[in-house]
Amino acid sequence: MIRKAREIEALKIEIHDLRNWAIDERGTVDSRPYGGGPGMILRPEPIFNAINSLAASHKNLAPKKILLSAKGETFNQQMAEDLSQLDEIILICGHYEGVDERIRQYMVDEEISIGNYVLSGGELPAMVITDAVSRLLPQVLEKEGAAEIESFSPGLKNLSDKHQPLAANHEHLIEFPQYTRPENFQGWQVPDILLSGNHQKIEKWRAKQIKQKKND
Repeated sequence: MIRKAREIEALKIEIHDLRNWAIDERGTVDSRPYGGGPGMILRPEPIFNAINSLAASHKNLAPKKILLSAKGETFNQQMAEDLSQLDEIILICGHYEGVDERIRQYMVDEEISIGNYVLSGGELPAMVITDAVSRLLPQVLEKEGAAEIESFSPGLKNLSDKHQPLAANHEHLIEFPQYTRPENFQGWQVPDILLSGNHQKIEKWRAKQIKQKKND
């Protein structure tokens, strides 16, 4: 999906090495934490200069600046949909023991985490967000409306409410089970209703299979 999005120019990705804005010729971008402790902290200067440089190169846009960090709000489908509406995003990848707190306080618009665990850096979260957002861009998915009825989508909530209203918001709902050929595999059968050709009954069956995610 990312490749297709780039080919049709719905998405443009630029990767920037923070060391291009290092504080010295050695390429220094980090330092030891004040107060002591293990690890290294990303300094504010390189990130400040990088943000200003990138923003200046796109004078007609106001890119949203997002810090990827375990301290951020947990990423979800609604956030992906919101980000897909933006013209430009700067994803700031934390590393080592994190970033100087002044980056979080004064330089970014939002802070996002992809889960309650710690990674070595923000590169993998950046890839996750890019993938989730790119598939929502116009003409990226082969079938129009393919993202309308799937897990965590408003369309799934609408289908559920039509036949069996659930108290949960759409962000907490997971899609009905899907089957394909063969009808019988190792004695495991496709539900008869899906073979009936009765689309009204199939829709009702699918609505009843929509569940609330258990770990929410």
